[in-house]
Amino acid sequence: MRPTDRKYTKSHEWIMMDGDTAVIGITDFAVNELCNGNEGDLVYCDLPEADRLVEAGETFGEIESVKAVADLSSPVAGTVIENNAAIEDHLEILSEDPWKKGWMIRIKPNSTKLDGLMDAAAYDEFVAASAE
Repeated sequence: MRPTDRKYTKSHEWIMMDGDTAVIGITDFAVNELCNGNEGDLVYCDLPEADRLVEAGETFGEIESVKAVADLSSPVAGTVIENNAAIEDHLEILSEDPWKKGWMIRIKPNSTKLDGLMDAAAYDEFVAASAE
């Protein structure tokens, strides 16, 4: 079971409110799809600088493996206030802990409403259905 303290998108990002900021990352499913369990397959990650404005659904960066390149999409609109620069140099963080150490960006959202996003149970069902 994935963490229940956050919401999930169909493009496999997660978002968790931390006070008045939103923390965003990618799910374990996304990491596994990119690297097939071999953390060495992750080769590049590009994250936005602070003060960048993003819209809900907008691409804010990308992650690349030897197998594929995936866009990173923001679940909410707002202003990037911090990126996790450690990930860009140490992609293994995503394989080891996508839920805590593997966060990607913090955003000051325009709204704290997370309508239209899935809870953990719904995301688990979504992933299971896509694997069929």
